[in-house]
Amino acid sequence: MLSIHFMQTAPAGGGSGWSTMLFMVGFFAIFYFFMIRPQMKKAKEQKKMQEALKVGDKVMTIGGVHGEIIELEATTIIMKLDQGRMRIERSAISADRTVTEGQDKK
Repeated sequence: MLSIHFMQTAPAGGGSGWSTMLFMVGFFAIFYFFMIRPQMKKAKEQKKMQEALKVGDKVMTIGGVHGEIIELEATTIIMKLDQGRMRIERSAISADRTVTEGQDKK
C-alpha cells in the first residue's frame, strides 16, 4: 500500500492580524489629529470667546444678526439692533465683531 502525506504549510499572510491592528491604530491616529482635535480646539476657543463678552461689544449671532451688547445675564444677552432689542442665548453668539469692525475702517 502506498501512502502519500502532504505537508501542511502556514498561510502566506501569517502576520495579517498585526498589520490589520497597526492599520487601525494608524487610521484612528490620523483621524484624531486631523478631525477630532481641531474641532475640540475650535469649540474651546468659541466657549472662551462667549464667556469673555462684555457690554459694548459688537457681535454676530449664528443666524447672522449683528448687534451691540447692552446687557449681560448668566445665560442670555440683550443686544441692541438697528431697530429695537433682542434677547438671545449666550451660546448663539458666533463672533465678536468689535475688533474686526475697527480694522475694516482703516
